[in-house]
Parts: sequence; C-alpha cells; structure tokens
Amino acid sequence: MKGITPCLREKVGRLFFVRPEALDRSLRWESDRELPAFGVQALSERMREGYARYPVGGVVLFGHNIAGPDQLQAFTAALHALPGRPLVCIDEEGGRVARIAGNPAFDVPRYESMGALGAAGEPEKARQAGTEIGRYLRRYGIDIDFAPVADVNTNPQNPIIGTRAFSPDPSVAAQMAAAFLEGLESQGVRGCLKHFPGHGDTRQDSHLGFAQSLRSLEELRACELLPFRAGIEAGARLVMTAHIALPAVTGSDRPSTLCPEVLQGLLRQELGYRGAIITDALEMGAITQLLPPAEAALQALRAGADIVLKPQRLAEAFDAVLRAVEEGTLDEALIDKRIERIEALRIK
Repeated sequence: MKGITPCLREKVGRLFFVRPEALDRSLRWESDRELPAFGVQALSERMREGYARYPVGGVVLFGHNIAGPDQLQAFTAALHALPGRPLVCIDEEGGRVARIAGNPAFDVPRYESMGALGAAGEPEKARQAGTEIGRYLRRYGIDIDFAPVADVNTNPQNPIIGTRAFSPDPSVAAQMAAAFLEGLESQGVRGCLKHFPGHGDTRQDSHLGFAQSLRSLEELRACELLPFRAGIEAGARLVMTAHIALPAVTGSDRPSTLCPEVLQGLLRQELGYRGAIITDALEMGAITQLLPPAEAALQALRAGADIVLKPQRLAEAFDAVLRAVEEGTLDEALIDKRIERIEALRIK
C-alpha cells in the first residue's frame, strides 16, 4: 500500500462539511442540544490544529455559533483564512429556520415563512426574498446557503417541512424555489435545493429516525421532482439529499442518501443534474440508527454523493474514506471529479 500523501489527505478533506465544533477534537457530545454550552463563536487554536489534521472543505454555522455582526464577520474571515479556504455555510431559509435573522442582534429582513410568501403565488416575491437574504449573507462572509427548500408541502401531518416549503402546489413551489435560488445567486451566494427527492409527503422526521415516502415514480415525477427540475434549469450547482426511503421506487427501506438509484438514477440521469450533491447531515437519526459514521460516509459516497455533511464523528468517517481510497475501494479519479464539482461552488 502506498503511503498517504498530504495531497490525498487534502483531497479527502474537501469531501467533508462539518460543524465548527468538529474541528476541536477535545469536544464530545451526544446531542446537538449540548453544543451551545461549548460557546464556539471564534476559531480557537485547538480548532486550527484539528483543521490541520482534518482539512475539511466546508464549515456550517448554527445559531449558537453567532453572537452578533462583528463576531460573525470575524469568525467567517478567520475560517476563510485557513489553508484551502473552506466554504462557510448556513441554513438561512427565511422563516423559522434562519440562523442570522433569528438573532435580534442583526438588523436584517425577516420573513414569516416561505409558505406565507408562496401563498401569494408571485415568484418575484421569492426572488426578492432570495436577493435580500443573499445580500446580508454575503456581507457576513457566507458562501453557501442551504436554501431554498424545494419540497412540496403535501402532507399536513409532516412534522418537519410544513411552511418551510413554498407551497402544497408543485407548480407554485417550482416557480418560487427557482426564483429564490436566482435571487441568492445574484448576490454572490450559492444556493442549495433541498431535500431531494422530496421530504414533503412524509409523516416522520428524519432527524429522529426512519422516514419514508410511499410515492411511486410516476407520482414523484408529477409532484416532488418538479421544483428540483425547475431549480436545476435555473442553474442550481448544489442539491441536498433527504434521508427518506422510497420503497415503491427502490424496492428497499434504505434512505435515499445511500441509494444510487435515487442519486445517480433520478437526479443525475433523469433530471440531468451535473452539479454537486451534498448529503443531509449524517448525524441525523435516520442514518445513525442504521450505520456507524465510517460506513455511512462510505455508502453515501458510493451512492453518488459528493459531499459528506456533518458525520457523527469526523475522524472516524474521514479516516475510513482515506483508507478506502488508499486501498482502491474508492476510486481516486472519482474523488478528483467530486472536487471539481465542489470547487465550482465558489463564486468569485
């Protein structure tokens, strides 16, 4: 076996986007409810040391990582100054999921919900919202917004999507998601369509455990896939997977994140998508109850994902991917192709 080179380690690192806490190897947690107590709102020396060993491609900030405008700008500037300039990401959907607008220290536009915005059925309002959100994200040093939500809110018993989606009407959701994406990108912030192939018809929360949609392929084509198709046609460079099973499509209860039939079949072949695919967080219950961190990361990459988002234990997942490339069970040429798609996420 050839030795692991710094170059290969850096390549593998680009495939991982993590919480800032994951860079401090002294921190341990079992639930994300424990994270605010760590008070991670700046780049510490321990985090620099962790990054030197695990040079990840992206860092995702949450509400507890943000105190105010000056602190956030200093934090993102410090992250960008690391070798390789990791991409800084956030969930700023507008509405209840808004890490910056949810903080009263910031003077930024605030929205009731994207569902309320979509009720008017006017794509220009979604474009304006994306533009306004993109403008302040750019000001605070954010590269990627994990938005818009491209799910269709068809199941009133859905515990996690609801009015985060623009509409229960797939054609309205499609127009609004595409317009929001265009607004974000007009301000130099990369958007992300989520959660493919559509989390809106589920009754379960994939953060907690198993979730499924019983939609057939024909039903998906007529509903859930429409906003993703519209977003791709609008130029989307990043799509996030959903940890939902599609037994009527794949014949199994495996989450879509781990299914090549979904990522390579539906997304790449049927929808013609050529950009980067990022998993939803692998620390979520739908994945952790099924697989350990190393195997989850490997299976997601083998299924067709380009970016592993928030594995439950970074070192374990990172080292497993590194070994797989060294041993030839993950093709280094495919890693290079993934890195090309990830690098295309940078807006100059």
